[in-house]
Amino acid sequence: MKDQPATPLLDQVHEPADLRRLAPDQLRQLADELRQETISAVGVTGGHLGSGLGVVELTTAIHYVFNTPEDKLVWDVGHQCYPHKILTGRRDRIRTLRTGGGLSGFTKRSESEYDPFGAAHSSTSISAALGFAIANKLAGKPGKGIAVIGDGAMSAGMAYEAMNNARDAGNRLIVILNDNDMSIAPPVGGLSAYLSRIVSSREFLSLRDVLKRFARRLPRPLHKAAKKTDEFARGMAMGGTLFEELGFYYVGPIDGHNLDQLVPVLENVRDMADGPVLIHVVTQKGKGYAPAEAAADKYHGVQKFDVITGEQAKAPPGPPSYTSVFAKALLAEAASDPTICAITAAMPAGTGLDKFQAAHPERFFDVGIAEQHAVTFAAGLAAQGMRPFCAIYSTFLQRAYDQVVHDVAIQNLPVRFAIDRAGLVGADGATHAGSFDVTYLATLPNLVVMAAADEAELVHMTHTCAKHDSGPIAVRYPRGNGTGVALPETPELLEIGKGRIVREGKKVAILSLGTRLEEALKAADALDAKGLSTTVADLRFVKPLDEAMIRKLLATHEVAVTVEEASIGGLGAHVLTLASDEGLTDTGLKIRTMRLPDTFQDQDKPEKQYDEAKLNAPHIVDTVLTALRHNSAGMEETGARA
Repeated sequence: MKDQPATPLLDQVHEPADLRRLAPDQLRQLADELRQETISAVGVTGGHLGSGLGVVELTTAIHYVFNTPEDKLVWDVGHQCYPHKILTGRRDRIRTLRTGGGLSGFTKRSESEYDPFGAAHSSTSISAALGFAIANKLAGKPGKGIAVIGDGAMSAGMAYEAMNNARDAGNRLIVILNDNDMSIAPPVGGLSAYLSRIVSSREFLSLRDVLKRFARRLPRPLHKAAKKTDEFARGMAMGGTLFEELGFYYVGPIDGHNLDQLVPVLENVRDMADGPVLIHVVTQKGKGYAPAEAAADKYHGVQKFDVITGEQAKAPPGPPSYTSVFAKALLAEAASDPTICAITAAMPAGTGLDKFQAAHPERFFDVGIAEQHAVTFAAGLAAQGMRPFCAIYSTFLQRAYDQVVHDVAIQNLPVRFAIDRAGLVGADGATHAGSFDVTYLATLPNLVVMAAADEAELVHMTHTCAKHDSGPIAVRYPRGNGTGVALPETPELLEIGKGRIVREGKKVAILSLGTRLEEALKAADALDAKGLSTTVADLRFVKPLDEAMIRKLLATHEVAVTVEEASIGGLGAHVLTLASDEGLTDTGLKIRTMRLPDTFQDQDKPEKQYDEAKLNAPHIVDTVLTALRHNSAGMEETGARA
């Protein structure tokens, strides 16, 4: 008689309370089903896959052992949270991940009570979990704070800042270090798992507490020697000395895919009497899916793919991406300039600098998830005569703003900032949008801020950055493919603070910054068809402004519209300030500013996001026509009064 297929357990689990009704020997089957459901869902939507597959067993064990959502589970970054979402009431929507109106690709407070803290940037989890733990302690409420943080995120200083302040949380704080670095071998055999289970047990803790009390009665030199011997022995055996020094009781390493090891250790830690605990769990990114296990990046981020073969859907051929254009242009500059070096914060492939790394390994520096250090390190290089390019996504450069101000701008050091993912970024949503860099950079003295309108302009601007030694300079460019313009064989050295007129007209002036230029030109075509002669200017620079060109445009046109893929406080604000300071609006000129809305926009396709932001050609046309109608009405009213 053939074995009957096991009844699916995942169908019975709608929330963690259902999971906790299962017997321990059923968890393996549930985890296997959860892994297959995750693979199936991401095959439909694309997204982060390898990181989620690596924590399937850990996710299962945490929700089985702890009383979520009363115990607050905080996932660092949150890109590994798809299995968590499936187990917490969102399985029916899991195939809407990262789509307009669908589930976020990260944790999000408004989605579920099981997402107590939203995250998509790294190294915030311990601080947040500590906050939950202390708040419950102060209020006399039950509930622990549980942070799950990857070994990569532990490279950021914020994680250690939180751990340094964790003692007051007592046994309410648990940090789980998810170690999936492939250079660190998983524990061999059962010895390390056995030790972890022993040192987390009540019996061991009770014995250790007795020995500690006995040691305190010894003469001071012997007491100190006994304490150091205990710490040294545990550190040598299990690698926990650093964490012990920060006040954590260290348990590990343990196999993060072995539920028979995970569950007892988590239960022991849950019931510990005092002190914060760090559990060192070793996992394999992409675990359980052969194509992911075999891939160099373990399928960290994927397009839609065939679940059977693992083959990802290929984007249709098109122009090169802005990232690749920047990378190629920087390589060309570095080939003839040995002082050029490149810095990234754990994103060599994402910023295109992996190509620089291959060509000039001695001049390439990946500092890990440490944007603050990246900027000040670049400042030190610049102060010593090097020409550093600091390539960081717009959303991540926010994390180093004080360093940009204090260590770069005030000292007027020639650090070159290559700001990728400027503007709206599609499926990653609000947490990764590059909405604010124009505003937060263009307000700073000494800093030059450029925005590339197309790929050719990015080549020119990269060259201009390389040759600019008189202070800091930044160029911003978006995610995705360019417009398809021909790339220049020889880059042009741009004059700092000088824009260009792309199209001449007489009545309407569109002042564009960045890649909205294409939409501005479409709008000009539509306005010309209505008999409204339109000038289109590519400002190129928001700091310093091309004041001479702007004065001329404002003086010779009836309506002026600024257009930018950035938040309020950027180009439009600078143009309005210039016009106000010099009285350029006193003649009846109508100035309108078009920028990103004062909201955090959710994920969607970029073209839909820009349509929602009202930054496409039809919106530019409507803005111009509305301004002209208001102007006509005002002139008629003035004539009637006269």
